Amino acid sequence: MPTELLVLALGALLLLVHILLAAHFKTKQYGVEWNVGARDENVPALNDLAARLQRAQENFKETLPVAVIALLSVVITGKANDVTAIAAWTWLASRLIYLPLYWKGIPVVRTLVWGVSLVALLVILGVLMFG
Repeated sequence: MPTELLVLALGALLLLVHILLAAHFKTKQYGVEWNVGARDENVPALNDLAARLQRAQENFKETLPVAVIALLSVVITGKANDVTAIAAWTWLASRLIYLPLYWKGIPVVRTLVWGVSLVALLVILGVLMFG
């Protein structure tokens, strides 16, 4: 299996971690009845921790499609190479680091780590388009 596809599979698992973690803390705040119900009722704003995890999840969901397009495309076009493999691992590692940084509410470093993940995706797209 190409490294880029393995990274995508692990990225899918990371998405599930985001979803389940955010849901756990929302359920902890709103209760099991809310979780298993229709969720039509008005609820108070999320507490800080649950809100941070929700935002981290949304951020991941915003950038994951770019990773999917970039990584699948380099594999499909036969442009996957050592550079795209390193960039793929860099993207995944930075996204793994990003989650606990957001969870703990650590500013600046979190944004820098997000920037690393973005640069990694841009490297992959660069190889795809110009490599």
